[in-house]
Amino acid sequence: MPTILHQLRDAFRAAIRAAYDIDADPMLVPTGNEKFGDYQCNIAMALAKTLKLKPRDVAEKIKSVVDLANAADKLEIAGPGFINVFLSPKWVEALLITVAEDARLGVDKKTNPQTVIVDYSGPNIAKEMHVGHFRATIIGDACAKVMEFAGDNVIRQNHLGDWGTQFGMLIANLVYRPAGEPASTDGLNISDLDAFYKAAKQRFDSDELIDGRPFADRARELVVRLQSGDPEVVGWWKKLIELSRKHFAEAYERLHISLTPADERGESFYNPMLKSVVDDLKQTGLAVETDGAIGVFIDGPDRPPVLVEKSGGGYLYATTDLAAVRYRVNELHADRVVYFTDSRQSQHFAQVFRVAEKAGWTKGASFEHAPFGTILGKDGKPFKSRSGETVKLKDLLDEAVALASRIVEQKNPDMPADQKERIATTIGIGAVKYGDLVKDRTSDYVFDWDTMLAMDGNTAPYIQYAYARIQSIFRRGGVSASADAPIALNAPEELALAKHILRLGEVIDAVTRELKPHLLCAYLYELATRFSGFFENCPVLKSEEPARSSRLALCAVTARTMALGLDLLGIEHPDQM
Repeated sequence: MPTILHQLRDAFRAAIRAAYDIDADPMLVPTGNEKFGDYQCNIAMALAKTLKLKPRDVAEKIKSVVDLANAADKLEIAGPGFINVFLSPKWVEALLITVAEDARLGVDKKTNPQTVIVDYSGPNIAKEMHVGHFRATIIGDACAKVMEFAGDNVIRQNHLGDWGTQFGMLIANLVYRPAGEPASTDGLNISDLDAFYKAAKQRFDSDELIDGRPFADRARELVVRLQSGDPEVVGWWKKLIELSRKHFAEAYERLHISLTPADERGESFYNPMLKSVVDDLKQTGLAVETDGAIGVFIDGPDRPPVLVEKSGGGYLYATTDLAAVRYRVNELHADRVVYFTDSRQSQHFAQVFRVAEKAGWTKGASFEHAPFGTILGKDGKPFKSRSGETVKLKDLLDEAVALASRIVEQKNPDMPADQKERIATTIGIGAVKYGDLVKDRTSDYVFDWDTMLAMDGNTAPYIQYAYARIQSIFRRGGVSASADAPIALNAPEELALAKHILRLGEVIDAVTRELKPHLLCAYLYELATRFSGFFENCPVLKSEEPARSSRLALCAVTARTMALGLDLLGIEHPDQM
C-alpha cells in the first residue's frame, strides 16, 4: 500500500492543481513535534512568491480544497503558511490493522524496480581485512539489503584488489624462501599471510640478491609470467586468493554480510578489457598522449588529466574502473550503480564517471559515489591499535564479543554458558555494526566502546533489549508472538506507537534514495522509545479483554517491525538478553 506520506502528497498535489492550476511538489514532511500535527505541507511560501500572494492566503486556499478523505481529523495553518496535518486516530487504527495482516508490513515493492549494482567491501588479496574495510562493507551491505527489500534487482560486486606488481613480490617470497625454507603455502593461515606480505615488501625494498639478481627483479619477472598466464605462477596466485577468500568469508559470516565468491569481480577480471578501454578512448579522441602516458583531459587542458595508461605501458585504477563501468552497463544492464568507498576517492570517481559519460558508456544509467567518513580514535586521529597500527577487523570483532560477554555475565550469571556465548556474540557484533551505521555515513566519528555497548540511548543493545522485552511478554503470557486480534488505539501511547510503525515505508524509501542507513537506525530507536512509553503506561498482560488481546497484537506488529529493521541492517535480534 502507498505510504501515508505518498497518500497525503498526492492529495495536496491535486489540491494545488485545483486551486492554482500548477503542478508542484507540496513539500510534505513529517513534523518534528507532534503538537504541530503529524505531517506538514510547506509549499505555500514558495507558491506565494510565484503568485505574488500572501503565503497564508495561499495556504488557506489549498486547505479549503484538499481532499484527505478520512485520513485527517483537522488541518491547521501555522506561522507564515505551514499547513499542519493531524491524522485521524480511527484511520490510523484501520491502517495499522491492515499492515499487521501484511507479510511485508505494508511496504509495497517498487512499481518501477531498477537493476542496481552495489560495489562495496573491496578488500585486497593477501592482506587481512582491517577497520578501513569495515564501513565500506557494512554500509554497502545495509543499503543493498534495503534496496533489495524495496524491490530492486540488486547485484552485489566485490571489487577485490587481486592484480598488480605486489603479486610478483608475494609469489617471489613464496618461491625464493629465505634460509632454505620450502616453497609452499601449506600451513599458512591469514595472520601468517599478513606478516608474510610485510616480509615480502621488506625483501622487495632491500638489496637482497637471489642467485646474483635483486629480489625485486625476480618479483618483476614473476609479474610478467603471471600476466602471460604461466600455469605455475597462476597456480601460486590462485593459492593466495584461496587463502584470502577464506579470511573474507569468515569476516562476512560474523558480520552477516551478503557477499559470496560469486559476487567477486576483482581487478584481474577486468584486466583483459583494459587495452580496449584505452584504444576506444583514443579512437574517439578523448584520450591523448601526455608526457609519454595516455590521459583524458576531462577538466580542461590546463588541469591534470585522468591517466589511463602509464608512460612505460601498464594501466591504472581509472582504467579498471572504466572497464567496470562498461561491463556493468553492457553485461549486467545496470540502471543505477553505487560505489561505497571513503570520501578521499570522491574526486577519482567523479572524474571516472565524467569520462565514461563523455565516452557514451553510461547509456543513461546513473553512477553514484556514496562516500563515507573516517573512524577516529578518542585523540581525533584515524583509529589505530594500541601499538599504533591499523586495527584488524578480526581483532575489532573479537574485542566487541569479549566486552559484551562481560556484560552478559554480570546480568545473567546463571544462564547456560552456550546461551551466554550466543547472546554475547549477538550483542557485541550488533553493537559495533550499529555504532557505525547510526552515524551519517558522510561524517567522521569517534570510536567509543562504552557508547556502542550502552543499554540506553540510540544503540543496538537498547533496540535488541526492546525486542527481547516484547518476546518475554509473550512467554510470560503463554501466547503466540503472532497475536492477530483486532487492534484498538485508545491510549495516546498506543496511537503514538502505531503512527510510528506506519512510517516504515517512508524510511525504506529514504534509505533507498539517499543511501544512508542511519535513517533506519533513527527510526528503530524512535520505535523502541515509543514502545517503552507504551509499555510503561499501558499494561498488557494485566489488562482486561479486549484491551489485552489488542495490546498483544500491537506488541506483535512492533516486534515484527523491529526484527525487519534489524535484519535489513544485518543485526541479529535475540529473544532473550
